[in-house]
Amino acid sequence: MWSPPPATVHSRTAKVFETLGDPRNATRRYATAAASRPGMTYARIIALDLVAQAEQQAKQSSIEQACATWGCAIDTMAGVKSSRTLKAVRTLRSELRPYRDRGVRVAAELDERARVFLAHQR
Repeated sequence: MWSPPPATVHSRTAKVFETLGDPRNATRRYATAAASRPGMTYARIIALDLVAQAEQQAKQSSIEQACATWGCAIDTMAGVKSSRTLKAVRTLRSELRPYRDRGVRVAAELDERARVFLAHQR
């Protein structure tokens, strides 16, 4: 295992709920997984759990909550060098596009944060 066993179990369980089409329980488990890991040691994994949590929140039409969680994920990614986190931020920008185009302020603000984050990774 790559991290504390309870966090790994919560993350894997979240993936099962996601596969079963249960975003509510997947959201809860991803949040628990992220909270169960020591911050600095597992920043990349925590960030990816938060991204997955936000994706599940977005599937439940909780875009403001999803944007807040994605924002936490970007904060957690500070100083992390990982192709998976960069891919997650690029995907996030794609997922935000419809909301940004409709004028959802939190989506536009988060998209700008994501753009700046990616620009600083070059």
